[in-house]
Amino acid sequence: MADDASDPARLAFDEQALALADDVWRVARRLTRDLQAAEDLVQEAYARAFRSWRSYEPGTNMRAWLLRILHNLAIDNARKQQRAPEQLGLEADDYYLYDRLGGAKNAVADVDRLVERLSPGPVLDALSELSLPFREVVVLVDLGDLSYQEAADVLDIPVGTVMSRLHRGRRVLKKALADAAGEDAA
Repeated sequence: MADDASDPARLAFDEQALALADDVWRVARRLTRDLQAAEDLVQEAYARAFRSWRSYEPGTNMRAWLLRILHNLAIDNARKQQRAPEQLGLEADDYYLYDRLGGAKNAVADVDRLVERLSPGPVLDALSELSLPFREVVVLVDLGDLSYQEAADVLDIPVGTVMSRLHRGRRVLKKALADAAGEDAA
């Protein structure tokens, strides 16, 4: 058996997989809604992909294959979180932001500026409120630029289900954004 590092097929696989890292990252970021969780998810997905590179069939859609791995890991992580008991933060952590700002007299202005900088905006807020089945489809099709068939392959559901969830997810997003715009105008 040849050394994997010098195997031309392995090198081609690695090169093709790494070229898709931005797409994988973008989808992971939208699925997790958390920077650190997205980084962990991408790293775990690539580790799993590189370990099982021989199961990839050359000539098929590698992007869908990688996103399927990512999706399965996201589901596994969500299930683990549901089973884990809720943990309460330490009381000292409740004052972290205030302490970080130094309790300065301009703290209110600093907090407002910080919130503006950290706020993901109404679109991502609305997206994060979608239930997972709708959010997955919207992220894969609208943000990940996958076709309906590719999204169906990644999620292992029929194309009609992708279309239905996408329609309903977009409708919920539209309503949430309209409500947010109405609140801002008031």
